[in-house]
Amino acid sequence: MFRFTARQTCFANRIQAFSTSPQKIPVSLIAELRKKTQVSLNKAREALTHSNGDLNGALTWLQKDMMTTGASKAAKVASRETKEGLVSLSVLSPGAGLTTAGGVRAAMIELNCETDFVGRNELFAKLAMDIAHTTAFISEATTGDTSFVPVSLEVLKDAPLLSHSDPGSSPSGTVSDAIRDAIVKVGENITLGRAAAIVEEAPIAPTPSSYNVLRVGSYVHGALHNLSCGQVSTLALVNLRSQQLSQLLRQENFSKELATLERSIARQITGFDTLSIRPSSQNEVKEQALYQQPFITLAGEFNGLPVEEALQAWSISQGLAASRIEVLSFLKWRVGQVDR
Repeated sequence: MFRFTARQTCFANRIQAFSTSPQKIPVSLIAELRKKTQVSLNKAREALTHSNGDLNGALTWLQKDMMTTGASKAAKVASRETKEGLVSLSVLSPGAGLTTAGGVRAAMIELNCETDFVGRNELFAKLAMDIAHTTAFISEATTGDTSFVPVSLEVLKDAPLLSHSDPGSSPSGTVSDAIRDAIVKVGENITLGRAAAIVEEAPIAPTPSSYNVLRVGSYVHGALHNLSCGQVSTLALVNLRSQQLSQLLRQENFSKELATLERSIARQITGFDTLSIRPSSQNEVKEQALYQQPFITLAGEFNGLPVEEALQAWSISQGLAASRIEVLSFLKWRVGQVDR
């Protein structure tokens, strides 16, 4: 009978141990999976080990793991307060212009977390942007109400999450699913605080009302990661009336000037303690009314004029005879506080 020597037996044991040890996952593959999912290093290695190094298999495994562990994790942190976060906005259509037919479609949401550290995280910011984009996309026009309308959070949570950076991609889950997955990744409670939108459909054919168009301006104070989200965000709805609009809106220079004006209005509302458009009995000082503020965010010859006066002077300078520019409403939110 053939017998192994002690040295041969040791060598054979090493071979067996090597053959049954877990597959070594390339660092480059782990990095690629983390880039796609932003999961932890250990979780990425675990997923690739379960899938024998197959990237698509690892993604499937992670998705199933998120579903089983995410609900448990979310339940554990659900009682924690979420006082930090971001206000994010999405403007899918700013209104009639050089490249748009005339519809207005925009939304704003507040997404909350526990700490400022997570609130400034790029993963969290992108989630806030995706939710704002989804809100703007799914919202419907409200008959006879040209103002910002609250969006049901329960309806929004059940909606498929749409990517703001890749609108053509298919949703991989709902808004609730995405929030749950983010909770697992960042280890904090995340809640959807509020949402609002405005939708005005474009006219089917030119009519006399084409002389009366809506536009929406936006501004985010301290925007993060080159995204439309920060601690304070504003949307402003502007109405333009003029018989020259149909011609002027086709001019590139006018469209640029108009966009600058709209951004300046939204920035003005953000920078001041703006509570109303016109004077109100609820305002403690006159500068809380937009129209009575010095228009300091508009560069040029009208800088410093009262906002209402500056708007009319601007319209005359643009050749809008017998015209009127009016701010109809605005939405200004800061994290944890409703300004308007």
